[in-house]
Amino acid sequence: MKWTATSSAGRCLGLPAVILAFSAGLWLVVLTPAAAQTADQGEAVFSAKCAACHTIGGGTLVGPDLDGVSTRRDTAWLTRWIAEPDLMLEEGDPIAVDMLAEFNDIPMPNLSLTDLEVASLVAYMDAQSGAAPGVDPDPVQPVAGPIQPNAATGKSLFEGSNRFDNGGPACLACHSIAGIGALGGGALGPDLTGAYGKFGEAGMASILATTPFETMSPIFDDHPLTDEEQVHLSLFLSQAAVSKRTAASVGQLALLGMAGAAFLLLGMQFLWRRRLREVRRPMVARSRARIERFKQAEDERRGSTPGTEGR
Repeated sequence: MKWTATSSAGRCLGLPAVILAFSAGLWLVVLTPAAAQTADQGEAVFSAKCAACHTIGGGTLVGPDLDGVSTRRDTAWLTRWIAEPDLMLEEGDPIAVDMLAEFNDIPMPNLSLTDLEVASLVAYMDAQSGAAPGVDPDPVQPVAGPIQPNAATGKSLFEGSNRFDNGGPACLACHSIAGIGALGGGALGPDLTGAYGKFGEAGMASILATTPFETMSPIFDDHPLTDEEQVHLSLFLSQAAVSKRTAASVGQLALLGMAGAAFLLLGMQFLWRRRLREVRRPMVARSRARIERFKQAEDERRGSTPGTEGR
């Protein structure tokens, strides 16, 4: 009986230990593949949303090279910076403000990433920081080969006189740039006159290839620019970077504005001519009635005082 009681107690005490050991083993088995999967997901997110402006070991593009970033920055800071860079800049985070000044005052956009995507990116960059050189994805490079860039073709693509092969809208619909006439272009996006000088050759090639900006992605993800279009546009933008709007174009714009204002006034006069007459007619009638009443009152007053004229 004593041996049986002891054995029963041992079995009772051993059951939780077995469950704990099994849970620990399962955790170890599941944890490593999950971490690897997170890093793999981070690589996909990086290629889709970050590679236009950053490389990992490939040099500076629009933004900094992220090689070793997980060792240079605290994990909590890096996680928040990836998730909400706009808020950190508004709050005046010193590291964020310094980077903004260093990289031509081009702010990192808020990409509206999910918590999982942010965690995956942090895991991917952490893994790449400890990886051997040469395993990072290649940065987007200017298109090489038999394509001969042509600034005139780039200009016609920018203006829309030549349509993009994949059906994307002309750049002029949202942007303006020097050298495209007095009327300029759209105001949804920035003036691109100095864009090439700001981003550089590699940065501009990367932007045209991936169109990473928040307002461009929904449009050009389904209508990407072809390699030829990217080359022509890049050359046009590089030449526009050294040009300025002429005084003649500014004068033409002012004259067009004055002509438009005169046309608007004439149109209003034509459309409202009857309305103005209808407004004037009762006013004139009331004035005439007042004059007539005044004359009648004057005549009555004179008639009520006979002999005044004889004296």
